[in-house]
Amino acid sequence: MRSSRRHPLLVPALLCALAVLAARPTAAADADSDSGLSAEMARLYEDAALATQQYEAGRREAEAQRARARRLEALLDRQRRKIGVLHEDLGRIARAQYRSGGGIPAAAQIILADSPDELMRGQHAFSRTNLAVNNAIEKSLRAEARLAADEEKAAAAWRALDQRTTELADLKKDIEGKLEEARLQLQGRADASVAAGSCRGAVRLDQPGTQFSSRWVAPLETYELSASYGSGGQRWARGHTGQDFAVPIGTPVRAVGAGRVVRVSCGGPFGIQIVLEHAGGYYTQYAHLAAVAVDQGERVDAGQWIGQSGTTGNSTGPHLHLEVRVTPETGSAVDPSAWLAAREVNLG
Repeated sequence: MRSSRRHPLLVPALLCALAVLAARPTAAADADSDSGLSAEMARLYEDAALATQQYEAGRREAEAQRARARRLEALLDRQRRKIGVLHEDLGRIARAQYRSGGGIPAAAQIILADSPDELMRGQHAFSRTNLAVNNAIEKSLRAEARLAADEEKAAAAWRALDQRTTELADLKKDIEGKLEEARLQLQGRADASVAAGSCRGAVRLDQPGTQFSSRWVAPLETYELSASYGSGGQRWARGHTGQDFAVPIGTPVRAVGAGRVVRVSCGGPFGIQIVLEHAGGYYTQYAHLAAVAVDQGERVDAGQWIGQSGTTGNSTGPHLHLEVRVTPETGSAVDPSAWLAAREVNLG
């Protein structure tokens, strides 16, 4: 189930150019390269989210415009049918006038009329008929012209919106392509760190502008829940010890609450992991990361980005493994969903 929580996106542009970061011979240069790649990925995720929002908004508006155009076309068709009926009526009137002498010259009508009153009544009736018919024709023609103009405007707006939707889809696809390239680079460096059993050091991310009113938050902004606490699986002997969140590589991971970093390690079944200590004697673990954004001993706030998700260690695919423990060590885990729910954080 996908979380509905969102933080305001303040990135003004849809596209961010992804800098290709070449490996350099010094450790300091490597750290700078890692930080640049991780920061660029965080920005690209925000850009991708913004592009997706604008794409969806454009698609919805295009659908609404299509519906308006269809309504106008239906209205125009009804008006045309009415005009067709009116034309048939006019034809019948013309034929009736011809048969009844409506086509006789005015001088002949004067001679043949039984009295002046009869002549005046006939001329008056004929004039009223002509006036009514002419008014109806003019009114219908104006309505048809107006509706045709509205239809053309709607069609033009639809074409513009359709083009805009296509452009947004292309921008979204371009950002996602750059994200995929960055994910491969980030995961490759993470795998090398795990293989060496040595972390590359913290990468510093520009923190989100979201201000949290609560003391506890979900570890990710958007996610899909996968393996839950206590579930069975081939990769854990006595039941799953945490809650898994399926997210792409490089997704910013948040501290669920304020605390202190008591462990940052790279190696073993959890791959790259962070353990935080919180007030009340509880600890949270964030495992299978691709990068860390904090150092051991550092204090963090609720919602602060502390790393980026990955698929290091004993992992079958990109995800975040979250554990809540009563000690910093394995074997003391409690159900993360229930623990967070007791703190008014519903993982869905």
